[in-house]
Amino acid sequence: MQFLDAINVYFPLLASTTETADSSMVIGAVLLSLVVIYLSSKLGGELSNRVGLPPVLGELLGGVVVGISVLHLLVFPEGGTDSSNSLIMTFLQITAGLTPEATPAVFEAQSEVISVLAELGVIILLFEIGLESNLKDLISVGAQAAIVAVVGVVVPFTAGTVGLMLLFGVGAVPAIFAGAALTATSIGITSKVLSELGKLTSKEGQIILGAAVMDDVLGIIVLAVVASLAKDGAVDVSNVIYLIISATGFLVGAVVLGNIFNNTFVAIADQLKTRGELVIPAFIFAFAMAYLASVIHLEAILGAFAAGLVLEETDKRKELQKQVIPIADMLVPIFFVTVGAKTDLGVLNPAIPSNREGLIMAIFLITVAIIGKVITGFSVFGQPQLNRLAIGVGMIPRGEVGLVFAGVGAASGVLSKSLGAAIIMMVITTTFLAPPLLRFVFPESDNLVADPDKLILDGATGTPLIVEKPPSIVSTVNDGKNREDSPEYGDNSSKT
Repeated sequence: MQFLDAINVYFPLLASTTETADSSMVIGAVLLSLVVIYLSSKLGGELSNRVGLPPVLGELLGGVVVGISVLHLLVFPEGGTDSSNSLIMTFLQITAGLTPEATPAVFEAQSEVISVLAELGVIILLFEIGLESNLKDLISVGAQAAIVAVVGVVVPFTAGTVGLMLLFGVGAVPAIFAGAALTATSIGITSKVLSELGKLTSKEGQIILGAAVMDDVLGIIVLAVVASLAKDGAVDVSNVIYLIISATGFLVGAVVLGNIFNNTFVAIADQLKTRGELVIPAFIFAFAMAYLASVIHLEAILGAFAAGLVLEETDKRKELQKQVIPIADMLVPIFFVTVGAKTDLGVLNPAIPSNREGLIMAIFLITVAIIGKVITGFSVFGQPQLNRLAIGVGMIPRGEVGLVFAGVGAASGVLSKSLGAAIIMMVITTTFLAPPLLRFVFPESDNLVADPDKLILDGATGTPLIVEKPPSIVSTVNDGKNREDSPEYGDNSSKT
């Protein structure tokens, strides 16, 4: 995801839009889109929660329902869709007098605005996840997380590339590209589910989170390699070396910064007396870190996550967490609904002859994608009580990261239509399988939720325990209420 690229595209589009239509049309289209997004996310999340599944799965499914696959309320041009397929554009033509000539420009601008808001949503989500994580805990599982990340890249990449070449006769370059798509892990989706399950601060959650961050960095390097290979048939070694150095330097620099910046941040916040005296400086820092990560060709979300880790070490952590929650509640659902809305389930229809070859390859890629990540949990050493299956399952979803690989491959012309469809199907399946599978492999979470009056965190490990707790501060994991006291937003006072 390239947040800055989206902004650079958006402003010229908005300028061209105002030449052909009143700017109020763009605002109206965006507002209608937000109505659809919030309504679908809330309904989907509530229904998912009522059947015992993570709410984020309901948000994704809500996006699928309102998106290109079903209702065509929220559609985007990058999938080949035009304004005539958008019911929002049709509604504006009927109710607001939008002319057919101005509709394409309004549609483009509206789509870009929603995409930018979705990028902001995932940036804030990763900042929030960073605030909930503990830098010392992540460092303590660093060796295990590194092994999980490396195995999670090498195994699916090798199995996918070799399998496509031997079993399907796919050429070397497209097979390598498809294998690279198998290496991705969606840190946004996994971390959100872990947070909802109250497992983010568990040992398994910390290993998954650390491995997902490393996986993202490794994925960026792999993408740079295969993109250069697709472009001119050779790998730009200097670019690969640059990415390795910049990624390592950024993450190490974030750790060092955490040790010197904490007191300065608290001192600045204490001097400010107007509204937002804490949360505004925090977002300035988060967005600056996201920008820095973006300009050195890393993901903006990694910068936001690093900023959250730095500020987690401050004395203002608990207060800042509470202030970030309502902002995240407004923007994060846009990201998940947008991911679902862009998912075209039409590629799964075997009745269409052109889908059948892709369907067979997709079954192979899905198998490799799941097994290749599940076995990563069993590579962890020295932790006899660890839920290794949960670690492997937590690495399964490809989400928006996998879609980036598919998009780059399609744009380069390397992927055939059937192989491109197979990659998209793999991304869809792993994204939607991961949330219920995580619920399944963490069965103790169900037992805890069944008796919420006795739910509290272990101060040493961050894992939920069954103890008595006054009703006034009950953790309601299922419905997300009183979240400042729930496991995913828990006090964890032992950190400070």
